[in-house]
Amino acid sequence: MARTATVTRNTKETQITLTLNLDGSGKCDVENPIGFFDHMLQALCKHGLFDLSGTLKGDLEVDQHHLIEDTGIALGECFAKALGDCAGIFRSGNCIYPMDESLCRAAVDFGGRPYLVCDADLTGIPLVSIGQNGKEASFQTDCFDDFWQGFVSTAKCNLHLDTLRGRSDHHKMEGLFKAAARAIRQATEIDARRNGAIPSTKGVI
Repeated sequence: MARTATVTRNTKETQITLTLNLDGSGKCDVENPIGFFDHMLQALCKHGLFDLSGTLKGDLEVDQHHLIEDTGIALGECFAKALGDCAGIFRSGNCIYPMDESLCRAAVDFGGRPYLVCDADLTGIPLVSIGQNGKEASFQTDCFDDFWQGFVSTAKCNLHLDTLRGRSDHHKMEGLFKAAARAIRQATEIDARRNGAIPSTKGVI
């Protein structure tokens, strides 16, 4: 059975539609107006082997917080819907990922209790780039936590993200996205030995 889900989130601040395939090949085809954020979603899909498509629109004239957080909420909903009762999955996963001078760690448990611990050790200074229109663009690094907080709140998972060491905010965030992708992939894959049982002593997640 295909483990897929589509979620639409429309508010006065954001308009988001996402379709997720847990058992994909790493394709990311999301219309995303924030360059660095698109780079992170591409990394999440590539390293998690998730397929993700859709559109992201929001009130960027205010700032990036609403769109980035709401994307996390919508993506978490996709994972929750695609996983259903979590029968047969490994449930937990972890990864330590090196990104040049940065070393990043992620650990996740899809145990039904949302909780985020994020120690990304970011400076809070926006990353500045040049957009496709030739004008200056940026990524608000303080929105990094907001994305993952939104994600755990609806995916109903426990996620720890830590930068063990590093200098570049770009490398820290990218390393954490890649570590999270691989940890989430490990946690959501089917455990053949479990024979479809719920991975909990409670009998339910």
